[in-house]
Amino acid sequence: MSEQDLDLTPTRPYMVRAIYEWLEDNQLTPYILVDATGDNLKIPTEYVQDGRIVLNIASKATGNLRIDNDYVFFNARFGGVSQEIWVPLSAVMGIYAKENQQGRFFDPNEYANVTPAAATPPKKKRPRRENKAGLKILK
Repeated sequence: MSEQDLDLTPTRPYMVRAIYEWLEDNQLTPYILVDATGDNLKIPTEYVQDGRIVLNIASKATGNLRIDNDYVFFNARFGGVSQEIWVPLSAVMGIYAKENQQGRFFDPNEYANVTPAAATPPKKKRPRRENKAGLKILK
């Protein structure tokens, strides 16, 4: 069986997560370079330059950071205003350290034959309450 016969998922989300952890473990600041011309992005467009934006995804600069197989999601402040950021993994061009530019840049054609999982960023799910918390009077 050849590689072409297998329906493999892109490696980008796995590499982004691994390099992010490596950068954080080494007290470096992880930045992602994003192609801001694509669809389904929720970014501060006023910071886009030449169709790209660089986002600081360090744990100390973000809240609720989640890197799943389809999106990078986090909350961050831009110009003092808190915003939700959604970036499809297909738009992440690279992840690197602010301090020394060590990291990884990705093949722009990796997602050429991949069908996106969702046309819009997934909505936040509310946690289901299986058991209601509360007090009971015992006699």
